[in-house]
Amino acid sequence: MSTYSISEVAKELNLSVYTLRYYDKEGLMPFIERTESGTRLFKDSDIAALKIIECLKATGMPIKEIKHFIDWCTDGDSTLQNRFDMFMERKAIVNAQMEELKKTMEIIEHKCLYYQTALEAGTEEIHKTAKIEIS
Repeated sequence: MSTYSISEVAKELNLSVYTLRYYDKEGLMPFIERTESGTRLFKDSDIAALKIIECLKATGMPIKEIKHFIDWCTDGDSTLQNRFDMFMERKAIVNAQMEELKKTMEIIEHKCLYYQTALEAGTEEIHKTAKIEIS
């Protein structure tokens, strides 16, 4: 079984060592083993768990709620429904974020076309006769 240092894990996950220490301080890494001198030893399974933490964070989930998830994992099978419900909620949130991003992309694509047309015409005046609305 391989073990990794905090700096190796930070590099692997594109995080700072400070962030990993913060996660540990906030109780997000109760699974991390330590040497007698207190040095953190990360296993492959720890890196996988940190990837889930980063995934949840990317959905906008606060650290406090991620801590609840970690606690549920530690509690075992009795919390399977809680964890399932949490991921279903996250899925809905991410779907809503994706819909918002699609709307944002539509506006960006419209403005790209607007400016491409103006550049080709050499002037923005080409758009003065057309009504361009942003919805």
